[in-house]
Amino acid sequence: MRGTTRRRRRRRSTSAVKPHRSFDPRRVGALEAAAWVAYYRHEWVSFLRSAVAVTRHTFGLPWPSTLYGAWLVLRANQLWAPYPNNDPAGARRSMERFYRLVARHHGEPLDPGRASELEVEWWRVHREHQRREADEDEGSLLAALSALYSYVYGVSELDVKVAAEQRMLAMRYSDQWVREGCALASPLIPQERAALVRSYAGLLAAVHRV
Repeated sequence: MRGTTRRRRRRRSTSAVKPHRSFDPRRVGALEAAAWVAYYRHEWVSFLRSAVAVTRHTFGLPWPSTLYGAWLVLRANQLWAPYPNNDPAGARRSMERFYRLVARHHGEPLDPGRASELEVEWWRVHREHQRREADEDEGSLLAALSALYSYVYGVSELDVKVAAEQRMLAMRYSDQWVREGCALASPLIPQERAALVRSYAGLLAAVHRV
C-alpha cells in the first residue's frame, strides 16, 4: 500500500511539471543554433521555421499559440536586426506580446512588459560587445542574461549562472562565425550548438533544483 501511494505521488509530481520547465536541452539547443544561423544570414523563412520549432519545444504551447508566438519572435528580431537604425521599442512590444502569451497559457506570475525589457536588454548588450573592437569584460552580458533567466523562471541569478555562461560562449562562437563570413560549413556552428545545448541543460537543472 505504501509503495503504491509513493508511486502515485511520483506520477502526480511528474505530471505537475509544466511543459516549458521540462524541455529537451539537446533538441532546443540544436533548434536555436539553426535559428541563429538563419538570423545572421537574413534567411527569414528559415528563421520562422526554426522559431516555430523552438517555441513549440521550449515553451510547450499548443499549435495555434506556437505559430503566433513564433511570428512575434520573428517580428521582434526583424525590428532589432538593422544596424544602426533598428527599432528597439518595436522589438520590445513584440516580445511583450510573446511573454503575455506564455504567461497566460502556463499561469506564470511574470510581468510581460518586464520580461520583454530584460530580453531586449541582453540583445542590446550583446550588440555593444559585437561592435567593439577591443576585448571587453563580458560581465555586463552575463548579468543581462542571468537577469532574464532569473525573472522568467523564478530562480536566483546564481542558479542560472552556468546557463548564462554557456549562452555567452555560444554567442562568442557565433560572433566569430559572422566575422568570418557566415559559411555554413564552418566548424564554429557545431561548437555554437554544443554551447547552447549546455546552456539549456544548465537552465533545466536550475529550474528543477528549485
